[in-house]
Amino acid sequence: MQLRRRTKLLFDGRLVGSRFYCCVYCRNIVALHDDIVVKNFTSGTGRAFLFSHAMNILEGPKQVRWLITDIHMVADIYCSNCREVLGWKYEQAYRQENKFKDGKFVLDKFKITKAVESPLHL
Repeated sequence: MQLRRRTKLLFDGRLVGSRFYCCVYCRNIVALHDDIVVKNFTSGTGRAFLFSHAMNILEGPKQVRWLITDIHMVADIYCSNCREVLGWKYEQAYRQENKFKDGKFVLDKFKITKAVESPLHL
């Protein structure tokens, strides 16, 4: 499997704000709280968050998948540190009412955790 690296760099490497989410397995920072688009999202495995951005992740190959709302082109996303699957990225929605999801990230709630405190640097 070939993975594409996706890292969000913020200014000089400092995190903006102090609220962020980490991989539950290795505590690698993967998303900022301010990037949550939908909090009551549902994935195939339970509750999830829809984020506008994610960081320190790897993207798997694109694939067509039937999801709850319809068929979508998606790519699984993995923690760049421990390689655990954390969710997926919406690459393309085929129905107009789902287009707002394009380019956004679904992170399963049970695979991420709120960080206790903000580090000074990534």
